[in-house]
Amino acid sequence: MNEALPLAGKTLLLVDDDELLRERMGRALAARGLRVRVAASGEEALRLAHEEAPELAVLDLKMAGLTGLETLRELRAIAPQVRTVILTGYGSIANAVEALHQGAENYVTKPADADQVLEAFHRSGVLSDDEAPPAKEAALHTPSLAEAEWNHIQQVLADCGGNITRTAERLGIPRRTLQRKLKKLAP
Repeated sequence: MNEALPLAGKTLLLVDDDELLRERMGRALAARGLRVRVAASGEEALRLAHEEAPELAVLDLKMAGLTGLETLRELRAIAPQVRTVILTGYGSIANAVEALHQGAENYVTKPADADQVLEAFHRSGVLSDDEAPPAKEAALHTPSLAEAEWNHIQQVLADCGGNITRTAERLGIPRRTLQRKLKKLAP
């Protein structure tokens, strides 16, 4: 008989306009025991929060419509207890400071995986040591070839505004090959 995961029962709202990231991170967080609800926009996130107030939220900073910070303000009005991490591909000190001033617990730059998001909650005191992801073996982790390739693809994809065709051209690989690589789970 399997023991319940430490995060079991906690509801996390994942809000990102990147469908692939939403799908992958949502699955990875659910595999760690969270009840994950996903939204493609701030507006959709607020509708979901009205239905069921989340305990945790991960919000993309830059989205069409409501930004992550605007969504955070509205979300805190609906669910004042929600603890939030801002997730973004646009890392800057100014954005981090603004996110913290708006009530976010932490700030994580993309590309990020589920463990990095959970570690951000843990560093902020939101998750106990039992709920934190396992510690990495070494602080100076040398990425594997697969990780380096994945990170490079994600960076070029972000630089191309999510356009698969342009990204494939820049990487010098066929579009279908890129799509297959993106459908695989991140290393």
